[in-house]
Amino acid sequence: MPLSPLQARIARDIVSHVRRERFPVGHHLVESQLANTLNVSRTPVKFALGHLVEKGMLTYDRNRGFFLARSSDDLSDLVSEVMEKSDDPLYLTLAELRLSRQLPELFTEIEFMRQFDVSRAALRAVLSRMQQEGWVEQRAGQGWRLLPMIDSVEAYEESYSFRATVEPSGLLSPTFQIDRETLAACRKQQEFIANGGYLTMTPQELFEANSQFHETLAACSGNRFLQQTVRRLDQLRRLVEYRQASARTPRKGQAEEHLAILDCLERGDRLAAADQMRRHLEQARRHKVDPALFE
Repeated sequence: MPLSPLQARIARDIVSHVRRERFPVGHHLVESQLANTLNVSRTPVKFALGHLVEKGMLTYDRNRGFFLARSSDDLSDLVSEVMEKSDDPLYLTLAELRLSRQLPELFTEIEFMRQFDVSRAALRAVLSRMQQEGWVEQRAGQGWRLLPMIDSVEAYEESYSFRATVEPSGLLSPTFQIDRETLAACRKQQEFIANGGYLTMTPQELFEANSQFHETLAACSGNRFLQQTVRRLDQLRRLVEYRQASARTPRKGQAEEHLAILDCLERGDRLAAADQMRRHLEQARRHKVDPALFE
């Protein structure tokens, strides 16, 4: 049975999660933990895991659950397959139209059903995803409204300027705390990217790894508002970052800059870490803010 768009997307996210975390053969994938990590319910996770069993990535034991059958380094062929099937064509169409500012600010489901020749169920599934990602909201009564997002070079520039202000301050927060286990997990992921992982990782995987690094440090600040702000900015830049990733920006260099920040934190030098973070974000702004992305 073919997967629904949601199940296909979750299958993609599970493959990316396994590759990002560098799980060994035999690692136990727990449905409830994956559901929490991916912020989805357990039912589509179970369908996606079953699909990955069919693809040979996992094995299933009725009494014990799902286990990794292939090394995380040996999943390149599966990555290509699940990435191709993971995004609903309607979602991709709406994303491109949104980035090029060709969608109306206010719209109804009936209007979009007619314009894109889709069923209400298919449209609502995509709108639900768009709402979860933070670029539309349902209006009271009837219809939908587009929310502000990064859809211009000016907005992209402003987002980096804002991040260069708030993220370093989070590292200097008096409530900042980070444990060795969290540091080790961040380092493992960034070393994988810097040591060649960026060559085989998809734009989605690279974006998620980058977001996870910055959101983890924001969470360590102990400031719930800072954490929510960084997560919200990641949601707003998701679409343009996917498009930007195809431009082959220096991902190896970005991972190395992340590692330099971790080096400072491991030494307990948060002032140096904040300075490294500020330079890292300024460097990213110079390399990544390109007017051509919005043409």
